[in-house]
Amino acid sequence: MASRTRRHGAARSAREGVRRRRLPLRLLLPLLVLVALSAMLMLRGYVHSEILADHRVQPPAATDQVPEKILEGGPVIDARGGRTESLSVPDRRLVLTFDDGPDPTWTPKVLDVLKKHDAHAVFFVTGTMASRYPDLVERMVDEGHEVGLHTFNHPDLSFQSKKRIDWELSQNQLAITGAAGIRTSLFRPPYSSFSDAMDNKSWPVTEYIGSRGYITVVNNTDSEDWQRPGVDEIIRRATPKNGEGAIVLMHDSGGDRSQTVAALDRFLPDLQKKGYEFDNLTEALDAPSAMSPVTGAELWKGKAWVFLVQASEKITDGLVVGLAIIGTLVISRFVLMLLLSGVHARRVRRKGFRWGPPVTEPVTVLVPAYNEAKCIENTVLSLMASDHPVEVIVVDDGSSDGTARIVEAMGLPNVRVIRQLNAGKPAALNRGLANASHDIVVMMDGDTVFEPSTVRELVQPFGDPKVGAVAGNAKVGNKDSLIGAWQHIEYVMGFNLDRRMYDILGCMPTIPGAVGAFRRSALAPIGGMSDDTLAEDTDVTMALHRAGWRVVYAENARAWTEAPETVQQLWSQRYRWSYGTMQAIWKHRRAVIEKGPSGRFGRVGLPFVSLFMVLAPLLAPLIDVFLLYGIVFGPTQKTIMAWLGVLAIQAVCAAYAFRLDRERMTHLISLPLQQILYRQLMYVVLLQSWITALTGGRLRWQKLRRTGVVGAPGGSVPRQGSRGSDDRRPVA
Repeated sequence: MASRTRRHGAARSAREGVRRRRLPLRLLLPLLVLVALSAMLMLRGYVHSEILADHRVQPPAATDQVPEKILEGGPVIDARGGRTESLSVPDRRLVLTFDDGPDPTWTPKVLDVLKKHDAHAVFFVTGTMASRYPDLVERMVDEGHEVGLHTFNHPDLSFQSKKRIDWELSQNQLAITGAAGIRTSLFRPPYSSFSDAMDNKSWPVTEYIGSRGYITVVNNTDSEDWQRPGVDEIIRRATPKNGEGAIVLMHDSGGDRSQTVAALDRFLPDLQKKGYEFDNLTEALDAPSAMSPVTGAELWKGKAWVFLVQASEKITDGLVVGLAIIGTLVISRFVLMLLLSGVHARRVRRKGFRWGPPVTEPVTVLVPAYNEAKCIENTVLSLMASDHPVEVIVVDDGSSDGTARIVEAMGLPNVRVIRQLNAGKPAALNRGLANASHDIVVMMDGDTVFEPSTVRELVQPFGDPKVGAVAGNAKVGNKDSLIGAWQHIEYVMGFNLDRRMYDILGCMPTIPGAVGAFRRSALAPIGGMSDDTLAEDTDVTMALHRAGWRVVYAENARAWTEAPETVQQLWSQRYRWSYGTMQAIWKHRRAVIEKGPSGRFGRVGLPFVSLFMVLAPLLAPLIDVFLLYGIVFGPTQKTIMAWLGVLAIQAVCAAYAFRLDRERMTHLISLPLQQILYRQLMYVVLLQSWITALTGGRLRWQKLRRTGVVGAPGGSVPRQGSRGSDDRRPVA
């Protein structure tokens, strides 16, 4: 009994282990999107001869192994069933053949001319082009022309193995079947010429092709139209002598074929008047048709192939357009950030600049705290060092780690602790607002420390009575790790440079929770801090804009915050930010159609935020996908140079941002690695946020794990953490 119980327990544990190891949906869906996108791109590369293409051409070889009757015979070679026969076209009959198509520009014009003069021809199509333009293959068949194989990727088959030859034939046949519902027994080798040019390299291939059931068709009259020698010369070269029959080589793809089309329009009626007939091959030889209908599974396989190719073409074409749009947006954003942040810096740094009368009255600082025992002492002590009079209210939101007791035990003047059951950050802030003694209220996070001048710098813009809220300069305090350095670059270059730009545009989207200030008189009419979204700071900022208040950025109001130190924590934080921003945009969407300040923000601010914070980052991975594709399959050198160019632009922006913030440039050493690794994580987080939003999912607030390592610069606040602490785990 005990043994059976143990077995059941082991089996249950194994099942639970399988469940635990199951890939979470947040990773599975982005992974599936990435795989599908990569598959479409690879398929497009294959049908555009960028993948698996072989452009080698065999030089002439000896001919001693080629049968004499082939070398001296006609252009139609039948090696089926061990035969070695060649056929010629009867006198006064011409078989026009067109290679390398179909082409969307020139093939329709060739078909129009043939139809105009009631002539038939043979089109030797490649699988790549037939897959991309199936409607033209169908038109060829419908108008009485014959279609032949010209391989899929146009390689010189004398270099290829039998397996590759079979692949080229079958894929070419599959494309023709999917396009026109037929299969053909006609084949023309790429780079072929007259039958007397058959040599010891090409003849074994011809024999093998015959063993696969195909008739090889070369030519005995070459117009050499690919050289564009002029219409008269094309006609002269295409005209056989003494009324002989011939198979004439022309091209309907591979370049500008305007001379070919013009030559055809003269060549056909001129020779028809001389008694020539223009037939397809089997008509000219009075033989059964080389094409036969395909039904059943093979037909559906062909149609599925063509469908997938068409889908990949449309999707990748859309991606290319998206890439162009994203590239334009990214460059435009960089230029706009550089210009407007420069304008902002010059404006607030000019001699004698003042927001208004100096703000000297005391302010209330609200510190919502939930399990901040490791950080709260540093936070409160930094406020006590402030050179502006402050009242500090710590709202303990149901902490279980003694956060409130730590603050109370400090026994500091002008510091109050308010306890409440856990209700969330917005509720804690509203509780603090209700107990604040002053109209100007500063809000900060429990893991953040202020410099002595931070509060004073943060409240000076309220000297302008139109200002309802002020965003401070949030900085990463724990930037000595790699992931911390990456976030440091993001904060300085992205968030703070953005805030300067949005300040000038009058549409600041977010007052950072780490360092922001508000008028209570501005918050009261909009209902204070709302819990409708997971980004209450973005929500309230948008509400203030709609209410007509001005929101500005105070660059010298620096706050040092503890950034996530593991990938999991960073994921949780950014997932909440991204999803909360989407919620806030959706909540305030009616501003787009409203009048007054709300309408201005709705028609200026919301599009900017949606474009630069939601849509552009979502499509930005296209740059990396095409970069990887270009390095592996495309023009590698040009691709790398393009990427380095984009990186250089980002480096210029980052350097300018660091200069404005007076930060050391050494941290920019990790910028290239950030662009390769860190951005990918942000892409997946944003994609996950989109999936959550579109599927109607709900996301709860996720508390980040604190270490208490951030102290104010200069050592004015004692650090409670240690670099060797077990709480500082390495990046996962």
